[in-house]
Amino acid sequence: MIAVEIRRQAKRRRTVYSFLALFAIPVIVLVALLVNGGPSNRGGTPDLVDVASSSGLNFALFMLLATSQFLLVVVVSLFAGDAVASEAQWGSLRYLLTRPIPRARLLRTKLVVASLFAGAAVVLVPLVSLAMGAVAFGWSSVQTPLAGALGVNTGLSRLALGSGYVVATMTVVVALAFLFSTMTDAPLTAVGGAVVFVVVSEILDQVTALGSLRSGLPTHYWLAWLDLLVDPVDASNMTTGLLQLVPWAVIPLALAFWNFSRKDVLS
Repeated sequence: MIAVEIRRQAKRRRTVYSFLALFAIPVIVLVALLVNGGPSNRGGTPDLVDVASSSGLNFALFMLLATSQFLLVVVVSLFAGDAVASEAQWGSLRYLLTRPIPRARLLRTKLVVASLFAGAAVVLVPLVSLAMGAVAFGWSSVQTPLAGALGVNTGLSRLALGSGYVVATMTVVVALAFLFSTMTDAPLTAVGGAVVFVVVSEILDQVTALGSLRSGLPTHYWLAWLDLLVDPVDASNMTTGLLQLVPWAVIPLALAFWNFSRKDVLS
């Protein structure tokens, strides 16, 4: 069932367009950096964008940062939010359930395939950016804003770890969009619900008056992977962030399976 679902989802226009968009964004940013000569230090503490054109690794790290806070959220929400709701919208869900397949197995298949495409979308950004950046800016050490230069091998490992951390943070988006997908027959509602939830969380995280309550928000530690660009690495925030993701991912998924098991989709 998983192989069939993968082939089916890979042929859909929304899948093709989503991956094309993720491929196009690094191209656009790369052209902008080449035309404008790259951003210059604006004074004060330098940012990752200030060294984006220093090397291919720098460009890949910057693109991972630039896309992880919104673009990847939208794409991941699209894959997960469309998983069940689109079947209900087309009327094909009832026919799937007339086959001798348990609901939990069907939902599990949808979740696995949506997660695979979501993970592939996240990994595509740094891979494409690394290839393009290496051609345009060369293959050299990573210039970090605060820690100076990191060797190529060290930079590659930090990029891989950072990408893995971003994949982990996207499990929250998958879980929320998947839950909404089992609650509605409109895919855009499921996708929009997850995106709005993340945006609201990011806004609330900027409200300092909330104090320590902000640490409980799902997006509070999303940028903790930037600690990998400091030498020596302090992984405490990343560890806390990964532990905090567990309830935000497990609870929505549990609710999705519970809701789908009792939902009347055959009428």
